[in-house]
Amino acid sequence: MCLLCDDEKAYQAYMNYLDKMERQGKAADPNVAVNAVLDEIEAAAKAAAKKNVMQDDPANDKTLSPFFCSPINK
Repeated sequence: MCLLCDDEKAYQAYMNYLDKMERQGKAADPNVAVNAVLDEIEAAAKAAAKKNVMQDDPANDKTLSPFFCSPINK
């Protein structure tokens, strides 16, 4: 649990997972809960990275001035 306690978002996701399992009437296995939370955080990080790559692409930049020399796509 020390890994999750150091990270506020991970700890919050862990507590949300435990609450969700409790509302469903299921007993949450701590090992399964940690793995599920870490998978969820990893998926969110990958989605954010993919979004940032698309935003940083000069071809997607709609604010470029016509006087700005952008790379030519061949």
